[in-house]
Amino acid sequence: MESRAAVAGLSALGHEGRLAIFRLLVQAGPAGVAAGEIARQLDSLPNTLSANLNVLSHAGLIVSRREGRSIVYSADFAAMSGLLGFLLEDCCAGAPEICAPLGDILAKAADCGPACSPSRPS
Repeated sequence: MESRAAVAGLSALGHEGRLAIFRLLVQAGPAGVAAGEIARQLDSLPNTLSANLNVLSHAGLIVSRREGRSIVYSADFAAMSGLLGFLLEDCCAGAPEICAPLGDILAKAADCGPACSPSRPS
């Protein structure tokens, strides 16, 4: 991952509302959550939610798909794994015991496989 993409992802997550949305989508897994349900669960105004989803989408952290009349959002687990990997790339300067637990988390995210990779719209 390039620094520019990492900065965009971290910047998008550096807002309380967007972080709450992203965490909700990560918890939901590949099935995702419809926009209306996100608004209900997080008690978010529609225009605020739309703006936050747009920022997360432009940062490459979430994807959307249409299901009937709903737009369903999902976390992009590959992007999340890439961002975590970028943060841990040069971790610990020779003291792996410090970063070992974080490395385990990253390995689990990488092993999630196709089940955690929503297809990107064309």
